[in-house]
Amino acid sequence: MAKKSVKPATSKFTNWIWKIFIGGIVFAFLIFFLASLGIFGSLPTFEELENPENNLATEVISVDGVTLGKYYRENRTPVSFHELPKNLIEALVATEDERFYEHSGIDMRGTLRAAVKLGKDGGASTITQQLAKMLFTKKASGNIFKRLIQKVKEWVISTRLEKQYTKNEIITMYFNKYDFGHNAVGIRSAARIHFGKEPNDLKMEESAMLVGMLKNSSLYNPMRRPEMVQQRRNVVLKQMVRNDFISEVVKDSLQKLPLKLDINLEGHSDGTATYFREYIRDFMKGWIKNNPKTNGEKYNIYRDGLKIYVTLDSRMQKYAEEAMSEHMTNLQSIFYLQQKKNKTAPFYDLDPGQIKRTMKLAMKRSDRWRKMKRHGKSEKEIIASFHKEADMKIFSWKGNIDTVMTPYDSIRYYKYILRSGMLSLETQTGHVKAWVGGINYKHFQYDHVKQGKRQVGSTFKPFVYATAINQLRLSPCYELPNTPYTIPKGKYHLGEDWTPRNAGDEDKSYGGMKTLKNALANSVNVITAQLIDKTTPQNVVLLAKKLGIETEIPAVPSIALGTVDLSLYEMLGALNTFANRGMYVKPMMVLRIEDKNGTVLKEFIPKTKEVLSDEIAYTMINLMEGVVQSGSGIRLRTTGGKYPNDVVTGYPYKFENHIAGKTGTTQNQSDGWFMGMVPNLSSGVWVGAEDRAVHFTDLSKGQGASMALPIWALYMQKCYADKELNISKEKFEKPDHMTIELDCNKKIENEKGEKTPDPTEEIEF
Repeated sequence: MAKKSVKPATSKFTNWIWKIFIGGIVFAFLIFFLASLGIFGSLPTFEELENPENNLATEVISVDGVTLGKYYRENRTPVSFHELPKNLIEALVATEDERFYEHSGIDMRGTLRAAVKLGKDGGASTITQQLAKMLFTKKASGNIFKRLIQKVKEWVISTRLEKQYTKNEIITMYFNKYDFGHNAVGIRSAARIHFGKEPNDLKMEESAMLVGMLKNSSLYNPMRRPEMVQQRRNVVLKQMVRNDFISEVVKDSLQKLPLKLDINLEGHSDGTATYFREYIRDFMKGWIKNNPKTNGEKYNIYRDGLKIYVTLDSRMQKYAEEAMSEHMTNLQSIFYLQQKKNKTAPFYDLDPGQIKRTMKLAMKRSDRWRKMKRHGKSEKEIIASFHKEADMKIFSWKGNIDTVMTPYDSIRYYKYILRSGMLSLETQTGHVKAWVGGINYKHFQYDHVKQGKRQVGSTFKPFVYATAINQLRLSPCYELPNTPYTIPKGKYHLGEDWTPRNAGDEDKSYGGMKTLKNALANSVNVITAQLIDKTTPQNVVLLAKKLGIETEIPAVPSIALGTVDLSLYEMLGALNTFANRGMYVKPMMVLRIEDKNGTVLKEFIPKTKEVLSDEIAYTMINLMEGVVQSGSGIRLRTTGGKYPNDVVTGYPYKFENHIAGKTGTTQNQSDGWFMGMVPNLSSGVWVGAEDRAVHFTDLSKGQGASMALPIWALYMQKCYADKELNISKEKFEKPDHMTIELDCNKKIENEKGEKTPDPTEEIEF
């Protein structure tokens, strides 16, 4: 009987090894096959791979091509591959995926190495796998099986991405998707926020730092851990040497450099033109409501990557913000000094009961009150909470102050703070070139350009003069008596006699005759009162409406002195008509809107209408030039004499070019205005406190020429210094055929008794 052959133990062991190996391959294939069928969870469709969902930020882009700000849920603005610098791409490949251009989505060599070393030297995720994870999978939680399944899904998606896109497209998508922290989603936001530049302008060491952050942007945060980030940057530079992208010598020199950050945060309340951007956000809500997509869906400014091209010039906006900051810092310090003598500071002329009511109203307008009210708290509980000390950060012109105080005291502290608004228009087009709605958007979000309306004071007087000149054909040289003037009760439905007085109410301010030019230059109230009586308040209101004033104005004589509350936006748009040869042009903010692909969705054009003849408009400019030549705006020209240095800013302005302007000061110095125009630029400024009971006690510092005019002057100095802006220093263009005499040395035919139109007749403008 033959003996059975016995297989050696080594042969059995080898068979088992092969079975396990082949079984493992079959099992892996099965797992990948099942994953590709979506058994372990849905995978992106072909359409999703073609158009991976992204939240794309909408950009607000200035007329000079600068991104002023964005609206977003994720601050992502995509770039194309050609906008990525070579050093950035090389840093990425050298650090994250050395064989990126060799594999098809999965680096098997790296995977085997990671498996053998049990991941001690890091994982083996390729750039494509990392992109797949960012685009289509969420972070796995739970047991190891779920994490392995997720890894398998990432591999499947990676291979599909490699089939669908080129290597360059994958790199571009990766850089556009990564979240660098601090609202910097994508490489463009990261470059702008960390270095204040576009990706294509990144230096090699800057690219290396950003690539270093890809390991963990929360850990490698240059604003919190600069030393750690610098070390990580140097590791990236070392990897670039290893992959022959740079030499050892270059690496050594770059590693010695500091980070040199230039932080430019891009939060909704950070950056430039914050108030303007908030206006544009509201504008877009209305536009989106009335302009749906072709499929009927509504655009989303937080996700659709729209591009809003606006009229604002980033340089002029910067100059306007700088001018306001420079002047208001100084003005506030002067105001604080004056307030030290005020026992009821910051309020004037209010008794304790009035102050208590004012403060309670302020509390009721606060977020604290509204939130507590929503949570069912009683008024007694809410008021009590305002008197409990808390840690808080308050505004100051020297920087935010960390302090401990009660919310009640913080409200009273903010009552001290003077506010301001500024608007600048291109004369002929109405394009808004600068819009500063307040002194600091983070702390004071009320917009004093369009949202706020304050008493306009003497800046309203040009409307009275324009009505008289247009209706009665008066010359700037026409004279009226400088004496108190009374409009009797009953006329214009007055309940009592109205007898305005000149500013200061001093006897020496009366007497003799004054020309219209002199009267407007020095804001002589009694002359303006006579003019509105000659023309009627109804006709003045009619002209104001024609000039773009939308606020309802009562047809009463007191409007001649600016008792009506109007916005800076309305006032500047109206007065700009005089510089624009009688043509009203509605202030314009948006030029066009494009979708994310650059398709123009809407283009906007100026809205204009002729209100006055060019002769009447030029006559008004001539009158308003007198304000700067010899009136309340003379400090713009002063090189010595009464105002050798400006009373507030401390230095002269010395403008020598033609400027038409008008100051405005309201009762008790609560509001200060200045509106100034040169042939191609009209700008206006308002300054005041939140409450009208908070104001300067004296006219020298509380008048428009001291509060508002300096901001206009500083702004114009900066604009003139920038030769690229081409701000005019020429004369205003005079019409060819003038019938109204402007030279007061000549005789005026109208003063010889020539018949004038009936001043009580309502006329068309």
